[in-house]
Amino acid sequence: MSGFVLADNNWLMINVNGVNKQIENNISAHLGTLPDNDVQRRAFLFTVDDNTHDALESMGYYHAILDIDVNEKDNGPWELKLDITLGEPVIIQWVDIHFQGEMLEDNTFSLWLNSLKIKPGDTLNHGVYDSIKSQLVTLAMARGYFDGQYTKSEISINRDLNSAQINLEFDSGKRYLFGDVDFEGSTLNDDIVQALIPFGADAPYATQLLTEFNRNLLDTGYFSNIKVLPQLDKIETGVVPIKVELSPRPSHLIEVGLGADIGNSTEKSIDPRVRVTWRTPQINRYGHYQETSLEWSPERPKILTTYTIPLTHPLDDQLKIKLGLLRDTYGVTQDYDPDNRQFNNTGQLESEKYIIGLTRQRRSKSNWLHGYSLESTREFYNQLDTDYDPRFYLLGYNLTKTVRGDNTLDPKSGYRQTYSIEYADPSVGSTIRLTRLQARFKWIETLFDKHRFVARVDLGANIANDNDIANIPPSLRYFAGGDQSIRGYSYQELGPYIDYTNSEGGLSRQVVGGRFLAVGSVEYQYYLTPTWRVATFVDAGNAFDTQKFEPVVSVGGGLHWISPIGPIRMDLGFGLKETETVARSFRFHLTMGTDL
Repeated sequence: MSGFVLADNNWLMINVNGVNKQIENNISAHLGTLPDNDVQRRAFLFTVDDNTHDALESMGYYHAILDIDVNEKDNGPWELKLDITLGEPVIIQWVDIHFQGEMLEDNTFSLWLNSLKIKPGDTLNHGVYDSIKSQLVTLAMARGYFDGQYTKSEISINRDLNSAQINLEFDSGKRYLFGDVDFEGSTLNDDIVQALIPFGADAPYATQLLTEFNRNLLDTGYFSNIKVLPQLDKIETGVVPIKVELSPRPSHLIEVGLGADIGNSTEKSIDPRVRVTWRTPQINRYGHYQETSLEWSPERPKILTTYTIPLTHPLDDQLKIKLGLLRDTYGVTQDYDPDNRQFNNTGQLESEKYIIGLTRQRRSKSNWLHGYSLESTREFYNQLDTDYDPRFYLLGYNLTKTVRGDNTLDPKSGYRQTYSIEYADPSVGSTIRLTRLQARFKWIETLFDKHRFVARVDLGANIANDNDIANIPPSLRYFAGGDQSIRGYSYQELGPYIDYTNSEGGLSRQVVGGRFLAVGSVEYQYYLTPTWRVATFVDAGNAFDTQKFEPVVSVGGGLHWISPIGPIRMDLGFGLKETETVARSFRFHLTMGTDL
């Protein structure tokens, strides 16, 4: 073994030889705080032999030979040298763990036993032994066995044979039950907060259920401060009462978000975005709440209000009423210049959409979110110099499942899958018959703490009669491009185009979107620090019509800051392909928000 400088101060310098770093750290812990004066130094040296042997024996080395040498100096720190010959370690011969009491019927303890790493043949380590004992007591307390105790806990060591036998016997006693739940500080109806309790009356106690209860209260958004307190000092007849202290959130919340796209792919080099969100967390004692978002960017103002009414459960069964006025731009419009023999950008396809919708969302026990919707829309737009204003009544069904590896704003792992179908029919007032299908997938995984991978796939299809395509409004068609699509291009500027003769007799070209969408992305992120990471990505795909798929690819990288309010991403994408309507481009995207 190489030598280590164990410690060094103005009074004593310690050198250790013959052990590895793990044993050296254990010796340091047993020796304790370094001396600050001469009296402390002599007391420290007096206990070196015993403390070092204790450290070695705690890691299974009962036959170690210790050579201590102290070099006393008139000036500067004294030198303490420890030369150690470890000898043969004590090997565990068997590990015998017995349970008694009601824990025998609790499968959690069997799973805990199967997870233990200690086994016969391992070198004895008292720290591992103490950790196992502590784990079992902690698990018993978390499962409601408050009277649990060890009836036997011993290590039998045979120094001659260098062997050890571990014997543990734990009697859990009875398991305590959940008692009444008392709420303080809530202004909601009792049935609303009671529905958030994830356990029934007289259910077996488990801290995991209290954690789930706390998360349910937090996810409602009604409360600014939440305390779920088991009152262990008030246990009676095996029942644990629960006290819940709540503080309502402010009546109104305002959030402001900023973003921007910068690049050369359209006539605008800078496309700023401002988003203001106004929330009323609790409108009445029945738990109604509303969220109104106002988003502004040049030529694309939007306002959308969603009013939510809890039904049978405040989180798992909700009725949402949606009202909105949305203006948006799509693709690019170009006129042909015969003198220069090229198409020049003159604008974009613009639409104005009015929407009113009704959605019921229900969450299943397997965490699937089912959405049943009816949406009425009226959209006004001018395509190929012709005005359109189709009306749609869309009956929809949406199925979503999100799994997070953690509950942070920047999850280390997880996935989301979303499937939806919408249908409109002329027999109930829609302009045309339309079936709209969509599927979206996103996957996140982090390896070795620093290497994070993000992948996504977006698919879509519109099924309609060929003669009705022009009456599918732009908001229901498919376009590609933007920070959530292909990042080397501007927002919704990619897709199929049509050449036509404009009102002045000239040749024009307009990107009108496609009936289908296929876009995918793979991104690698590396954490420089816990709050900063760099990224590189490849995005590919396009919107297209039948048998006309022309994939577009962009590559790029970015710098991400994991802020207290969520990741802020600065990404720069480069388009690798020049299309008929867009030259090879670059776009800088500044965005904020969680990936799941």
